[in-house]
Amino acid sequence: MRVHTGQPVPPVEFTPDAVTLLRFGAVTRNAHRIHYDTGFARSEGLDGPVVMAQLHGCLMHRAAMSFAGPGGQVLEVGWQNRAPALAGERLVVSGTVGEVDPETGRVTLELVEHGGRGDVVCCRGTAVVLMG
Repeated sequence: MRVHTGQPVPPVEFTPDAVTLLRFGAVTRNAHRIHYDTGFARSEGLDGPVVMAQLHGCLMHRAAMSFAGPGGQVLEVGWQNRAPALAGERLVVSGTVGEVDPETGRVTLELVEHGGRGDVVCCRGTAVVLMG
């Protein structure tokens, strides 16, 4: 596949529910109650259980891997959380190709994750991939 700067990264969607957050917290050893206990999350000023940072990173990785295609590799992923995402919210990661290095074959993706009704930026990040 020919890749060029400005090329869109197709969206990757995921809607984590309360059970997903509980299970993800268990496998990542993240037992903070804001991720699974609605009452506790609200006592902390949140509208409900929130998606953990690592799950946002997994979605960024998923979008990068999907873009790289079969046989591709994700070399780096980095992101910054900007706003909380709640259990049951649809999360969509999309972006554009920011840079293509023809010498190394590395492609840098500029990614953004939207939540809520698509109007909230939950996180921004980058990924470096080798195309498959």
